Amino acid sequence: MSFPILSRALAACMLLLGVAVQAQPQAWPAKPVRLVVGFPPGGIVDTVARQLQPRLQAALGQTVIVDNRSGAGGTLAAAEVARAAPDGHTLLMVFDSYATYPLVYPKLSFDTAKDLQPVTQVASNPLVLVVNPKVQAKDFQRFVGLLKAQPGGLNYASVGPGSSNHLTAEYFKAVSGTFVTHIPYRGGGPAQQDLLGGQVEMMFLSAVLAQPHVNAGRLRALAQTGAQRVAAYAEVPTVAESGYPGFEVNSWVGLLAPAGTPRAVVDRLQAEVRKAVTEPAFQQRLREQGLTGIANTPEQFAAVLRTEQDKWARLVRERRLSLE
Repeated sequence: MSFPILSRALAACMLLLGVAVQAQPQAWPAKPVRLVVGFPPGGIVDTVARQLQPRLQAALGQTVIVDNRSGAGGTLAAAEVARAAPDGHTLLMVFDSYATYPLVYPKLSFDTAKDLQPVTQVASNPLVLVVNPKVQAKDFQRFVGLLKAQPGGLNYASVGPGSSNHLTAEYFKAVSGTFVTHIPYRGGGPAQQDLLGGQVEMMFLSAVLAQPHVNAGRLRALAQTGAQRVAAYAEVPTVAESGYPGFEVNSWVGLLAPAGTPRAVVDRLQAEVRKAVTEPAFQQRLREQGLTGIANTPEQFAAVLRTEQDKWARLVRERRLSLE
């Protein structure tokens, strides 16, 4: 073989080798990972993200950053992550309100079913029906009786139309045959402030956020919305066991990635979240806050989202609720 032919053959081999090397997937993570949170610091999504952050960082061997991008009920953060490169370096922590985005925001710039993919739910907790202490009823049954005796006489707070506390209250009204006036607020802070001040009498509040106020006597817990009681509210009955079987609503925090993120990356993330939530110290911290670790599969999380979307869409349709 002549030298020119050999050189050409060698060059061709080197070219093929270069293509093969380039075709190999990059090791993940190759740079810092962002956990984008669509809410301000201090809320349940931010709290869970910051508890998860050091465990993911240690497991992945890369810096993990919690990046708060609040606004428009979390949809601004979701839109940003939907546009991000699907390489596993930009992730989204969401609240249960994610399931109602198509109902509340019909002109979203992204498609929740196509532009973001489920990784795993991280944790869940029930909502707690809390009332201002000025309300005379001391337990759930008496409270329902009070509502029936005074239809429209009491008000309930929500963090806005289509939020979990709005839809849960409407669900409760439907099954109990009561009427309470909805007072929507622009966020949890103002809603809780007026609830504590007595300007509104009741709210279905996340167990995590209600706990310090209940413990301090600033609010009274009458019922919780999960299928079973959680340890943090062991003395508080569920709505289901108080005469409304089948009533179940859970607030949850989940992890999403841009659509097209490699399945190997998604599976690794889900596995690392599972390791974290089964760690005894992490489990104990969750229990203290009224949370339960989940870490289900992407398929299971997707099924939860479909079920939630169908349930709330049916409620909105049947109750003719305004979500504006």
